[in-house]
Amino acid sequence: MINDLVKDLCRDEAVRLEVYDDATGKPIVSGSTVIGHPTIGVGRLLTKDRGISTIEAMELLERDLEIVFGELDQKFTWWRGLSENRQRALANMAFNLGIPRLSKFQNMLAALQRGMYDLAADEAMNSRWARQVGARAERIRDLIKEG
Repeated sequence: MINDLVKDLCRDEAVRLEVYDDATGKPIVSGSTVIGHPTIGVGRLLTKDRGISTIEAMELLERDLEIVFGELDQKFTWWRGLSENRQRALANMAFNLGIPRLSKFQNMLAALQRGMYDLAADEAMNSRWARQVGARAERIRDLIKEG
């Protein structure tokens, strides 16, 4: 019965991999007015009464980190040669900023690659990003410095 029900629901609700408004069926993008409820997957409401579980959130995070690591491997082939703490710092920034924005930290990245860790930490802190994220940037700076 479960397999047939899953097929029915996938057909009737559709499998939607991006958040959409369940009342209109339209994708929710920045600035959208939501008439119904934010929904994803097969009719999963993303509201206070349903949302996702901690286990689901951690599963999504694991998959997202696999993507981030792959992107770092492609763009910065040298990053795996850094200490574990410095890899954590760079991955944290990549997760937060995305690779295109992280790539704009040219001075920081060059310093990291050359082993100039104090300079790399200073360059990370000398940014609008650091002012926006505050304590997060300070923790990342410390990881870069401490190695």
